[in-house]
Amino acid sequence: MKNHKALSIILLSLVLGSCGNSEKDKETYFSFNTSQFKDQYQPSETISLEILNAQNKKIDSIIYYVNEEKIGSKKGTEKMSFELKNQKFGYQNLKALVYFEGENVETTGRVELVSGVQPKLLTYKIVNTFAHDTLAFTEGLEFYRDTLIESTGQNGTSHIRKYDYKTGKVYNQVNLDDKYFGEGVTVINNKIYQLTWKEQTGFIYNANTWKLEKTFPFDKKIEGWGMTNDGKNIYQSDGTEKIWMMNPETQKMTDYINVYTNVSKIKSINELEWINGKIYGNIWQKDAIAIINPQTGAVEGVLDLAGLRKNTTTTPDDSLNGIAYNPKTNTIFVTGKNWDKLFEIKVSE
Repeated sequence: MKNHKALSIILLSLVLGSCGNSEKDKETYFSFNTSQFKDQYQPSETISLEILNAQNKKIDSIIYYVNEEKIGSKKGTEKMSFELKNQKFGYQNLKALVYFEGENVETTGRVELVSGVQPKLLTYKIVNTFAHDTLAFTEGLEFYRDTLIESTGQNGTSHIRKYDYKTGKVYNQVNLDDKYFGEGVTVINNKIYQLTWKEQTGFIYNANTWKLEKTFPFDKKIEGWGMTNDGKNIYQSDGTEKIWMMNPETQKMTDYINVYTNVSKIKSINELEWINGKIYGNIWQKDAIAIINPQTGAVEGVLDLAGLRKNTTTTPDDSLNGIAYNPKTNTIFVTGKNWDKLFEIKVSE
């Protein structure tokens, strides 16, 4: 019996050995020459892709991919140059499919693309100050027909309301079911769109009657944070550096941008507002607003609103959140979660 087992082991090793090198072994043959990579790139730059051949294999050709899109092929170990100008900000996933000696194997790598824009620091002055409901955990704020529409969070107290910001008089209010945590809000095509946080559910109300017309599931498995629109598309943040573009008619996501400065991504983008062709976005737990290019995601300006806190009774946990633009006065209304004040401000460089 022992001899039989020994013979089986020998035969098995011969069979396995005849199969050649494993796929795992082949993965070590080639790699990107990362010594030539920079920590970060800007859109005006070109990246040089080169494959190292650790085992001196005879390479026939290499096909190169960026973010799973084929960008070209080269014979042997010839380098590939790739312009980054049309890529989204963020990590660019690199892949090379190497053909050699009748076989092929993949190798991967990545580089980070940041904005080429240095953000401007904006300033502001307070034009007016109004009372704000301290029970309102503000998640969305938007002007519509000279009144404010505000969406609030927290399970059990989430609601959407329309009110006179000067007097606090509430004209309409819809309370959400206790299972929902309300988030961003925007009005487009005479419809009010409201998000929820983790329930992946949105609501559409008639802006005239405030009747619920539709409940819709999120198109992506993301969280719901802020909302705004440009008159055609809805823009939606999810708590990361991403801002999604949504078709209001179908509620389907059609594209996205990654929000970046010239040195890093900006995570936790929260409440959004469309102002003169730019997206103004609150940054969660930061008393600042990023002014974002909606085509590229580049942060073109930063508005530091930390000074507003001295005029409120807020605590550090009461985040600045809520941006509403009034085009008639060219002023911006800002507040925060459970803040006792709503500020009308004028912004300048």
